Amino acid sequence: MPLQITREEYIVTASINRPDARNAINFELMDRLEALLDELEQDKFLRLFILTGTHASFISGGDLREFHQIKSAEGAKEMTNRMVGILNRIEKLPFWTLAAINGHAYGGGWEIPLYFDFRVASSSAKIGFTQGVFYLPPGWGGITKLNQSVGPDLARYLLASQKILSAEEALHTGFIQELLPADEFHDRLEKLKKSLTKNDRTYIRYIKQKEIRSAEDEIEPFTKFWESDEHLNRVDKFLSRSKDRS
Repeated sequence: MPLQITREEYIVTASINRPDARNAINFELMDRLEALLDELEQDKFLRLFILTGTHASFISGGDLREFHQIKSAEGAKEMTNRMVGILNRIEKLPFWTLAAINGHAYGGGWEIPLYFDFRVASSSAKIGFTQGVFYLPPGWGGITKLNQSVGPDLARYLLASQKILSAEEALHTGFIQELLPADEFHDRLEKLKKSLTKNDRTYIRYIKQKEIRSAEDEIEPFTKFWESDEHLNRVDKFLSRSKDRS
């Protein structure tokens, strides 16, 4: 299966599994992602969606063997519009999204994670801004997203130089939020999953929103969470444990 789906309580993980193509995106994978998104968008209980890869690759961009059959600008526009549509749907999901970069990400493979709320990478991963090798700029919204992630000056430099970053360099630029040691990648990912799914969709939706403009905007929501049963119960449990230890 080119896309392996694992379901746990509150969590869906999609693992790209095309090792012969270094997990490159092709039309079949687009089909699978669209079908999966149809399900995710209807799920009222999910708290986390994870995209990762199998073997030594995360995503090596678009499948050149398949996409190179497209010769016209119109055909290329249809393909890239479809992929951007998939990524926009991921960005709008009402729960946390995490790109777990298990291995190398080249070309479009670095564009895709930028639509996710969070990005973590194995210490063995490399991030390659290599579209320019083929005389192409990013086609899946990468310029806009990279500008937002690392700043416009660095974004231009990475694209102009076809730079390949180590995972540690990607952390320093702000491209990823956390570096996971390669030999602990899965164990550390399990711990992160627990942290990200501790709070419910109401809390997640509030933290994800981008409409807050000032400190005053935070006061009313804060008071609503303050009086919630969930908050009061958690504080009671914490105080009970503290009292028992004293």
